[in-house]
Amino acid sequence: MNTDGSDRKTIVSDCHLPDGIVVDAAAGYIYWTNMGIPSLNDGSVERADIDGKNRKTIVALGSTHSPKQIILDKKSGKLYWCDREGMRVMRCNIDGSKLETLIETGRGEADSRDATRWCVGLAIDPKHQKIYWSQKGPDNAGLGRISRANVEIPAGQTATTRTDIEIFYDALPEPIDLELDHKNRVLYWTDRGDPPRGNTVNRASIDNRPAEPEIVVTHLMEGIGIALDIPHDRMFVTDFAGSIFSARLDGSSERNVLEAQGNLTGIAYAEV
Repeated sequence: MNTDGSDRKTIVSDCHLPDGIVVDAAAGYIYWTNMGIPSLNDGSVERADIDGKNRKTIVALGSTHSPKQIILDKKSGKLYWCDREGMRVMRCNIDGSKLETLIETGRGEADSRDATRWCVGLAIDPKHQKIYWSQKGPDNAGLGRISRANVEIPAGQTATTRTDIEIFYDALPEPIDLELDHKNRVLYWTDRGDPPRGNTVNRASIDNRPAEPEIVVTHLMEGIGIALDIPHDRMFVTDFAGSIFSARLDGSSERNVLEAQGNLTGIAYAEV
């Protein structure tokens, strides 16, 4: 749809609980994750043309457990995503080949019941080759965190043993999707926990991290997806109550673009 909510159309249907989405406008593709049913380990990643045609599964059912936010690093030709109950940060080539696990926070059914291990949203800082990701934590437990590490696993280490992981913020309500303003070096994220710190959009400098993140949008109903349009000083946010909001990057001029659309998750902004 247009950014004012007009010209809205369905381009792909019959997805298996779709969640994250990213657009490669130059190549004319959209990519999205299908969470599947978490208890069945049947997540997947699909690709289609921007108009929804030529749909293709590029990461087969079960090769990823319950994939969430997905991002594209065009320079390296890689797709990255978080796998929630799989407790992993994963990547592959844009055609689905060379599937890898970069970070693994747990393994097995017992670990998967521990929501502090659930990886949900992610962003990449290409300048310093760092990857940021969120771990949701239990509902409203204040145990959510955002961590960062090098994109590449250190030599001689594995996705489970790597020692370069550092916590960016912890004791968060329930951090979900991340977006990085590369120009201004600021990380934005949604939080679906309870107020006052949850149901919000937050931001913080990644080079000069403040003691507490700045809350720029409040009163969401379980915020999930976020997309930034830096040149036009605006963001777009979805929540689980079915609304799409737009606002300036400082949270001002907030307006509801759509409402009552069902459980909304991922969102992407693209000029096509």
